[in-house]
Amino acid sequence: MPQTAPAPAPFGARDLLVVLAMNLLWGFNIIAVKMAVSEIAPLTAGFLRQALVLLVCAGSLRIVKGRMRALVALGTLSGGLFYVAINLSLVVADNVGALAIAGQLGVPFSMLLAIIFFRERIHGPRIIGIVLAFAGVGLLVFDPAAAREGPGIALTAIGSFIWAVCSLIQRQLRGVAILTIYAWVGLLGSIVLGGLALVFEPDAMRSIPQLRLGTLGWVAFSAIGSTVLGQGAMVWLLQRHPVSTVTPLTLAAPVVAVFAASYWFDSPLGWPMLAGGAVAMLGVAIVTIRTARAEEHP
Repeated sequence: MPQTAPAPAPFGARDLLVVLAMNLLWGFNIIAVKMAVSEIAPLTAGFLRQALVLLVCAGSLRIVKGRMRALVALGTLSGGLFYVAINLSLVVADNVGALAIAGQLGVPFSMLLAIIFFRERIHGPRIIGIVLAFAGVGLLVFDPAAAREGPGIALTAIGSFIWAVCSLIQRQLRGVAILTIYAWVGLLGSIVLGGLALVFEPDAMRSIPQLRLGTLGWVAFSAIGSTVLGQGAMVWLLQRHPVSTVTPLTLAAPVVAVFAASYWFDSPLGWPMLAGGAVAMLGVAIVTIRTARAEEHP
């Protein structure tokens, strides 16, 4: 008799606690990164983050036959160039909430790249979601507090595009252990960011031994909390529950980021920013949920 697939585990209190922790870690990460780059030069801060990720995951660093090209590409982009754009965006911006909203462009960018490179077919709902996501970010120009953040929003959009490219690369790494992936991300990110920092921020690199523990704590929260624990929680949930159940549960993270950043940095949340955030999140939710269902039932 053919064996039937095991039924998914019931979604219980432990799963809800993991979801809550994951969204809080990802949501508060924007505060940690902003605090880090306000006390450390941005490239140096990125180098320290990736060095910590490598330190935590080093035991899982190994050659994965047939996957090294994808691992090197992911590590260079996700571990290196992504943080160049994101850390610089947080240096030049004051209204961090606006950047959290603009950061949602990664989802529609990812969908558009999948259409171009994988000939993925989408229908009305996801097209509407993509349009809403871009329109929501576009509404930020009508908020005086957000409109001043043009350079930061542009850098965040570049970072979101890099994230989207990385999401396509990660499709080629299914089955590779998450700690192995992040060991390579940490290694290659440290090389890229460390090299750039040595060229453009030599004084900051030399002053690393003099950094306060509190400053290093922000870097550690970002590296261990957001990257290792946050991503590990996501993998743990996906091992227990369907993609269509887990993926929508990540949508709380950007909402946490917007309101947490507004409270922490005392930055205003005008009606245009709230409306733009709501529209962008609606678009991201449509794309995310419909994509998860499509992957589960191709």
